[in-house]
Amino acid sequence: MTDIAKLAGVSQSTVSLVINQMSGAKVSAETRKRVLRIAREIGYPVERHGHGMEGAQQRNLIVYLTDELSTSPHAMLTIDGARDAAWEHDCLLSVFATRSDPEYENAVLGRVLGNPALLGVVYATIFTRAVTVPALLATVPTVLLNCHQKERRDRLYSSVVPSEVLGGFAATMHLLELGHRRVGLVNGEGWIEAVAERLKGYRQALSTRDIPFDPQLVREGDWQVSSGHEHARALLRLPDPPTALFCANDLMAVGALEAVRELGLSVPAEVSVVGYDDQDIARYTQPPLSTVLLPNYEMGRWAAESLVAQVNGGVVRRTSMKMDCPLVERDSVAAPRGF
Repeated sequence: MTDIAKLAGVSQSTVSLVINQMSGAKVSAETRKRVLRIAREIGYPVERHGHGMEGAQQRNLIVYLTDELSTSPHAMLTIDGARDAAWEHDCLLSVFATRSDPEYENAVLGRVLGNPALLGVVYATIFTRAVTVPALLATVPTVLLNCHQKERRDRLYSSVVPSEVLGGFAATMHLLELGHRRVGLVNGEGWIEAVAERLKGYRQALSTRDIPFDPQLVREGDWQVSSGHEHARALLRLPDPPTALFCANDLMAVGALEAVRELGLSVPAEVSVVGYDDQDIARYTQPPLSTVLLPNYEMGRWAAESLVAQVNGGVVRRTSMKMDCPLVERDSVAAPRGF
């Protein structure tokens, strides 16, 4: 689906809506035709069979339990991935958001765990973090999505998280390889696990090139456009300003792009900018934003497929997966002047 989205020039969510024949989706007929044509050309199975009611008595229900849905577009992409993988295995996905309320979480589990159609549970979080898995899931096939157990040595469940260290490393190393030596980092809030991981990747890339870490070049933002704008202006006004900015999400990178323009500079001729997440907006900034893909859709697919394999395939080995966060190169990065 990632390949189809790139070839068709649409989002993965749009591809999912078309492939799964969601009649209520606001997708133009022309876009539907283009997506289906490209899917057939590359061999993706667009005609599906066998999803009728004949399997109603089978174990074909996957419960997706998450702490939050509304704070970020990432949650919906992850659900899309899990739903698509479930559907391909003749399963349905049922989603519950608990807002981290233990009482509500236990109430949901109390209702669904007795369902004879239950295949297993995908236990997800909006921010990557360590979790205490509910005791009610101890005897239920469960996969952790975007989270991991607090005690890693007691691996009772398979889990998948993004490889944030490699994501931060990839973004920073891309800039260093082009010749930048002063790279500013507009990071997120320090209490979030992914923020520390991206900073670690940033520092590892600097170390690889024997560039000393300068704490003056690192700022803590809040993920919003205004935060990226504020911190980018401050960094670019330093006596020895950075020639490149790595922003820990695309929204802050949008703010950084505007800050560069306000200061009479150009992107990428005078300042290079890299974002993180690969949200749809990254394709439509001026210039289009180089960024790091946060593999939400792929993690959702992996979680559901692993759960099905665990139950139907007899796979009992617990796997702790860190999924690659690849660099997406666009037009907001260039070598520094004079390099």
